[in-house]
Amino acid sequence: MPRDIPVSNGSFLVNFDADYQIRDVYFPHIGQENHASGRPFRFGVWVDGQYTSVGSDWDKDLRYQNESLVTQVVLKNKELGLEFHCEDVVDLDVNVYVRKIKVINLFNHPRHVRLFFNHDFSLYGNDIGGTAYFDPRSRSIIHYKMHRYFLMSSWAQDVWGAQHYTCGRRDALETADLIDYKKSGELNGNPSSWGSPYSTLAIWLEVPAKKESVAYYWIAAGTTYDEVADLNLQVHQQTPDMLIKRSSKYWKTWINRDGLQPEGLPQSVTELFNRSLLIVRTQIDNHGAIIAANDSDIVRFGKDTYSYMWGRDGAFVAAALAKAGYSHVCMKYFDYCERILSEEGYLFQHYNPDGSLASNWHSWLVDGKEVLPIQEDSTALTLWALWIHYQNLNDVEFIRPLYGSLIKKAADFLVQYRDPKTHLPLPSYDLWEERYALHAYTIASVVAGLRAAAHFSRLFQDDAQAEGYDAVAEEITVALKKHFYHGGLKRYARSGIRTDQGYRLNEVIDVSLLSLETLGVLDANDPRMIETANEVREQLWLKTVVEGCARYQGDVYQRAEDSPEDIPGNPWFISTLWLAEYLIDKAQNLQQLEVTLPYFEWCVKNALPSGVLAEQVHPVSGVPLCVSPLTWSHSAFIWTALRYSEKYQSFTKS
Repeated sequence: MPRDIPVSNGSFLVNFDADYQIRDVYFPHIGQENHASGRPFRFGVWVDGQYTSVGSDWDKDLRYQNESLVTQVVLKNKELGLEFHCEDVVDLDVNVYVRKIKVINLFNHPRHVRLFFNHDFSLYGNDIGGTAYFDPRSRSIIHYKMHRYFLMSSWAQDVWGAQHYTCGRRDALETADLIDYKKSGELNGNPSSWGSPYSTLAIWLEVPAKKESVAYYWIAAGTTYDEVADLNLQVHQQTPDMLIKRSSKYWKTWINRDGLQPEGLPQSVTELFNRSLLIVRTQIDNHGAIIAANDSDIVRFGKDTYSYMWGRDGAFVAAALAKAGYSHVCMKYFDYCERILSEEGYLFQHYNPDGSLASNWHSWLVDGKEVLPIQEDSTALTLWALWIHYQNLNDVEFIRPLYGSLIKKAADFLVQYRDPKTHLPLPSYDLWEERYALHAYTIASVVAGLRAAAHFSRLFQDDAQAEGYDAVAEEITVALKKHFYHGGLKRYARSGIRTDQGYRLNEVIDVSLLSLETLGVLDANDPRMIETANEVREQLWLKTVVEGCARYQGDVYQRAEDSPEDIPGNPWFISTLWLAEYLIDKAQNLQQLEVTLPYFEWCVKNALPSGVLAEQVHPVSGVPLCVSPLTWSHSAFIWTALRYSEKYQSFTKS
């Protein structure tokens, strides 16, 4: 189930699913320690002797307020005669999640309404050894284990603190005595539970006929009791409504600062551009890591997540933010990369938000031979993104400490990690993390990375070093044209396996071939590049009602059982946007440029109502597949919209 509306402040992230249930709770790092483990925190209501959880029988509209990371959620149940208008936010300055619930009575008589908030924590990501208890000092429910504390409290109709609550064991959730509150609307007031505990807090409201009442609920996150108790006191003193309003004002200011706004695009595209900037911000940890995705639903596939920092994803996100005028947001990211770079000068597959090495899906042995379990593009694109960052921020003092420890170290690795005969990079794993070979996309990223390193060397007047990096980049470009152009197919090949005669080329068409142009190795109007791009469009564009561009022919990742057999794969947002980016670069007049508008509109059409972009969508129904949101999808939208704007301005203002 996709995560429709993430809210975050860089230390505390709360994800909601399509039923407006909290599913993921990350703290103190974005993407590390999911204290919900994907289990739903149910939100229910008891009225007129009837209990219901907010779910499929409710009409739901999950969005954000315009230009803000405060949510705007509308829930309606005609049979119950109730409508809820909710606002959610994680405060900017303190680790407190706040929800405002406006309860609207649709009937012509007054009603007594009870709201129920269930907490199913798995602190530190597991359900062993936790404690839940009612704290009479703060009049709240607290869940804790070791150095993780979560405090839940409420305010409604001049009543502060939890008045109605219960604590119990998760394995007793379906027993008769716990189901009883759904019949009576009464919680039994059990003050504590341990081991694998859950808890429920209720708010009682009197709602006049055809009118409304307001309640507030919050979760404070900390590492000690004193910390969460103090946060709770701050909510009392400042009021939950003020926390919501100050966050809303900040995000409106943030999105309307002097960052670039794309020109020449429809309003719907501009709105998704701004929404993408905000959603990307929710996925960045305050210590620097840019996380690929924090949708824990993916755990059911292979028992792993996307809640890691990939050098490739992070580079694309950082480059997009810098290009949009938000370079300061990702300054800590490059410091993070400098800290995690290996002594040899490369990045491993991915890392945890705290900088520790994450699970590695790549083997150190291929065909019995030792190899580096890396995706070389992650290292190369870090340099490419850093140069874009410098171009937009022009802060030489920030770059100076990174020149020796990150830039030269990584660039020297790219220079050395090459085949001595062909001069091309040695094999590594591909960007889709499925094959070990030499890939055209990897070659393009290495050339882009070395050219960036050369720019930095010239910046610091290290001319000999710059000439060396440029010479190697040119050497690789020449070898690419020699070894990776497939004469029979009259286009470039996506990958090759080294043989005594050169390379045995893989003939499968892959959207990543477009990187040969988008990363600046080949010109968009090079005849060989045109033929390659034409094949990408012809073979990978879906001929279904949903359309969109797949990654490559025969892609089975996340393919649904009811998918048509003749499709190349599911449509991905990044694939569709990469195709648009190439066509933008190739456009020689305004008419040719406007041909790319449907690609942006495809993204708008297939976004969730909240503006969230998944990794991919179903080829027939268009429903989100895999993780949602995918940070890379949003950064690709930002980047491509800005590339369009630049080309548009070149045609209209020259």
